[in-house]
Amino acid sequence: MFKGGNPYPAAMIGNKSLLALVLLLPVPSLGIWVGMILIPDHWIGKVLFFCAKAWLFLLPLVWRLRVEHRGLSWSRPSQGGFAVAGGIGLGIAVIICAVYLTLGQRLIDPTTVQAMGASTRLNEPMVYGVGALYWITVNSVLEEYVWRWFVVEKFQDLISSRMVIVASALGFTLHHVIAMQHFLSWFVTLIAATGIFIGGAIWSWCYIRYQSIWPGYLSHAVVDMAVFGIGYHLMFFAPLN
Repeated sequence: MFKGGNPYPAAMIGNKSLLALVLLLPVPSLGIWVGMILIPDHWIGKVLFFCAKAWLFLLPLVWRLRVEHRGLSWSRPSQGGFAVAGGIGLGIAVIICAVYLTLGQRLIDPTTVQAMGASTRLNEPMVYGVGALYWITVNSVLEEYVWRWFVVEKFQDLISSRMVIVASALGFTLHHVIAMQHFLSWFVTLIAATGIFIGGAIWSWCYIRYQSIWPGYLSHAVVDMAVFGIGYHLMFFAPLN
């Protein structure tokens, strides 16, 4: 995502990378816990949730420009990888749909989903469509930028590539679990968290293998299409229990 060699000694790079991870990794979980669970209806919760989101996306930018003094790039996908990543994304999407059709319709209560949607106007088809488009085309890119580019590269300064994939996927999964367990049963949350962890690990591997966020983004976007398709069915077509 950025270019230019790092001018600092290896030990200093490791210390800086550890500090960057300490400053970044807890923030999305804290933002979701405060804004969605602790005080969801209070303006302070909404402000802190927004600040956590802003911190998540601004810290990597400021860190590279001001701390590491490295230049910007568009993460050019010079090593390809789109066919592999797209195929993986399609395979994951098929598995997600199969799990939903065989288990999800019995385990997920549409009433809960629809109540959650009503609180944010996602129970309106136009709002849901715009929201899904944003999450697929914009939020997925931002997540690849944070969790694959920044987090993966920081972990690479500290641990082996295999552990990087595990550690970055765990970080990516944790804040999703905090949000999901508030609305879903622990069993459904566990299934979903397992899928999110596998997806995060695959997209971290894509970044390490192809040195670009874009193949992983393609895979991520395909998976999100399946997820929001299922969400649409739960919101507007699933029978209430």
